[in-house]
Amino acid sequence: MPALICGTLISCSDLATLQEKVQEIISQYPNATVAVAVRDASSQTTLDILPDRSFHAASTMKVPVQIEAWRRVHEQGLKLDSTLEVQNSFRSIVDGTLYSIGEDSDDAIYERLGQRMKISELVYQMITVSSNLATNLLIDFLGAESIQNTVDSLGAPGMRVLRGVEDLKAFELGLSNSTTARALATLMEMISQGAAVSPESDSGMIDVLLDQEFNEMIPAGLPPDVQVAHKTGQITRIHHDTAIIYPPDSAPYVLVILIEGLEEIDSATLGAEIARTVHATLRD
Repeated sequence: MPALICGTLISCSDLATLQEKVQEIISQYPNATVAVAVRDASSQTTLDILPDRSFHAASTMKVPVQIEAWRRVHEQGLKLDSTLEVQNSFRSIVDGTLYSIGEDSDDAIYERLGQRMKISELVYQMITVSSNLATNLLIDFLGAESIQNTVDSLGAPGMRVLRGVEDLKAFELGLSNSTTARALATLMEMISQGAAVSPESDSGMIDVLLDQEFNEMIPAGLPPDVQVAHKTGQITRIHHDTAIIYPPDSAPYVLVILIEGLEEIDSATLGAEIARTVHATLRD
């Protein structure tokens, strides 16, 4: 069921109206299943629509991979300048057989096969251009179990990180990374507050998220002077965006939109319209 918590700066009637507006927008896409989570810490305002419905995480699972990398830096002395060998061979979680990345949004990294890349470079490519190869290299190094333990410790168990990308044997058995809007909202809110790892580490994560190159959903619905630190996720008929939104003259807030069942052009349009409506209520 939808839920809302009224804050000090947003009246219950305004928030109820926002919820109705968002649901009306969603209703125009009857084939879509949509979850929305809003966290506005400055006004203690919460809006949830299907917050605990599980979705294929697509590339939003790269957010907890980034968090785990920074946790290792902060707590265990990992150096961001440490390097990993770039190779395209990974083991399925099903039976340990080898597989490789066949499709990727980052062509440049394949020119560096056999070379070494810094942890910081891999994290940047994983987030900003959603590099699947960089993601799998980092998951192999950090360990999916450790990433999941960190997610659980942050109070976001709805995010399940089981494996790297393109493990087709696992996919065929239904062993896929998954998330809820509530889980992503929790992680993004903690990053925004400097509580995911540390203020310094979280600031570093935000800097990377601000450089996101795929901006067709949440940023497309916002005024041009609004900065968005976010991570998208997209596979066939799955399209997500999880964001910390920075208006120029007010406190940031978190918006998560998860969409299943639409082609890319429709999901981007729907997500942008939700973002536009949320922002107009919270900040305009």
